Amino acid sequence: MQLLANYLYLIGYSFAIFVLISLGLAVIFGMMRVINLAQGEFIMLGAYVCVEATKAGLSLWLAIIAAGLAVGAFGIVVERLIIRFLYGRILDTLLATWGLSLFLVGGVTIAYGPQSESVGATLGNFQIGDISYSRYSLVVIIVAVLLLVGTYALWRFTRFGLIVRGTMQNAAMANAMGINTGLVYMLTFGFGSALAGLAGAVLVPIVGASPQLGLSYIAKAFITVIAGGPLPLLGTSAASAVFSTIDGIISYHSSTVVSEIAVLLIAIVLLRLLPLGITGRLRRGL
Repeated sequence: MQLLANYLYLIGYSFAIFVLISLGLAVIFGMMRVINLAQGEFIMLGAYVCVEATKAGLSLWLAIIAAGLAVGAFGIVVERLIIRFLYGRILDTLLATWGLSLFLVGGVTIAYGPQSESVGATLGNFQIGDISYSRYSLVVIIVAVLLLVGTYALWRFTRFGLIVRGTMQNAAMANAMGINTGLVYMLTFGFGSALAGLAGAVLVPIVGASPQLGLSYIAKAFITVIAGGPLPLLGTSAASAVFSTIDGIISYHSSTVVSEIAVLLIAIVLLRLLPLGITGRLRRGL
């Protein structure tokens, strides 16, 4: 029973991490088809904004919200100054966002140095058998689930979500119907950036904030979204569930390095068997 409880906890925690780091990319890459190589640095910026906000006297929870808003605003600026000129130009977008990534890493390194900074989350620990886990990890799980459900509800059940989905599917038709597609693209990119900022802020008490933080997660995020297939939110959720199950079980018996290798191998096999991703057949069926 204790073994099952440990499995469930580790799988749930791993699922939360995959969702947090991938959800913003699912919006920007999965929906907008923008390959943002600076997405990891948006996560890093969220972590640093959270650190600075707590230094300024905000509680951790307000600092997390502030980080999401700040990185979302930064994403809007990036979209207006760079991305909006590059829609449909994949290679140019890759080069531009790669340059932005290098600029952000260099700028943060100059400002803060290469060392890591962190924020305390004094919630204590809990026991499962002989193993102690941080209670804050339960907060991470809850936040990830709320963000996933909230994002799905926004896209599926609101007028704004309908407009966004229609614009992403056929921008010319949406524009002909009087929709300001430029505004929709700007807000959608900003929303995906805000999700990345929230992810960094939520993770900073666990992993700390460092200039290289984004590099730790960007590959996992892209693998998760690509393996999920053409239905971004459903696919990201399904891929996160598959990868977190592998990661949670193997990390319990071995190490995180071995579990990450196993996740990569499973992703390769999955894409070999399902080239269109997990939800590829669903999209074809529609």
